[in-house]
Amino acid sequence: MVEIRENIYWLGMKDWGLRHFHGHELSTHRGSSYNTYIIKDQKTVLVDTVWDPYKEDFVRILDRDVGLESIDMIIINHTEPDHAGSLGYLLDKLPSADIPIYCTKNGADIIRNYFRRDDINLQIVKTGDTINIGKYDLVFVEMQMIHWPDSMLTYVKGAGTVFSNDAFGQHYVGLSLFNDEVDNCELYQDAIKYYANILTPFSSLIKKKIEQIRALELDIEMIAPSHGIIWRRDPMQIIDKYYEWSQDYNEGHAVIIYDTMYDATRTMAESIAAGLESQGMAYKLFNVSITDQSDLITEIFKAKGVIIGSCTVNNSVLRFTSGLLEEIKGHKFKGKLGAGFGSYGWSGEAPKVISASLEKSGLKIPLEPLGVKFRPGDSDIERCIQFGESFAAAVKE
Repeated sequence: MVEIRENIYWLGMKDWGLRHFHGHELSTHRGSSYNTYIIKDQKTVLVDTVWDPYKEDFVRILDRDVGLESIDMIIINHTEPDHAGSLGYLLDKLPSADIPIYCTKNGADIIRNYFRRDDINLQIVKTGDTINIGKYDLVFVEMQMIHWPDSMLTYVKGAGTVFSNDAFGQHYVGLSLFNDEVDNCELYQDAIKYYANILTPFSSLIKKKIEQIRALELDIEMIAPSHGIIWRRDPMQIIDKYYEWSQDYNEGHAVIIYDTMYDATRTMAESIAAGLESQGMAYKLFNVSITDQSDLITEIFKAKGVIIGSCTVNNSVLRFTSGLLEEIKGHKFKGKLGAGFGSYGWSGEAPKVISASLEKSGLKIPLEPLGVKFRPGDSDIERCIQFGESFAAAVKE
């Protein structure tokens, strides 16, 4: 247990070996943590729990360092199993199952359905509701669909501390709990990856919520999320970044992503890249079949232009390209340009499939899809270069 503010403690689990999350949907190259917190005031408050595979260790440590009998109330900011999964086990170990649990209305509905028990004392709160626990007041702010319908944050008035749950977090384990004591390059790599892969579909809601939080004029001196590092030095920096990321974010460059069977589509991709480069447009180039998909989503999030290529197989695209196109559709990227290309042997549908999918996903498509039959010859390579030049011009408009 680590004191992070006066009478406020971190009590969580560090999962150094974690490499995938949400099943195998999200890569976590630097592990993650499940952060829970204890406030020791006139009332002792537990803020969130941990993922249920760690429930026994969590409850044992909680009993050792705090004492289960001393807990007066529990706050569940978010009911996803990695945060609330240990709640049922904890309630079975507490001296009384009647301990009040504060959550949103949607949170209460999910808790009832998830744990399938009637003995839970759920106390529903909404934005602006306040509870005095002694020296401190707890102020609740609903964060609906950031990123679940039940999400909220808890502000500790008097300590300037925000328990933000998934918002402002990262899947990252560092040398310290605090942002001023870890590698900030690593920290921001995982912070933007977390936003790109999990929160991008809710960007418009995030923008409005941050404006609402700013209007509350809370004195925020620390942001303590439920994954990763605690923002102790200049905590508003991550709120400012979220506000920036929520507004059709891009860094101005292009990303070329391709899959290939016999290198024809790879040759096209490299030629398109030469066209971009000739127009002074920076780019990154990736083979989708050997690149981590969560990292690719992050690269797409940062790009202004997205060019995707695949050879044609079974009248469509290769499987890794197909999976990526579905991911792009679900993330609802805004303000980006897209294009499709690829080689083929006899039917040649892939470039059109890619272009149509990107357009359906909300990307602007400035060019007709580009196809090359069999291996690109000199004239085909020149067409690819011109394709890159034209795409660069469209991005710069």
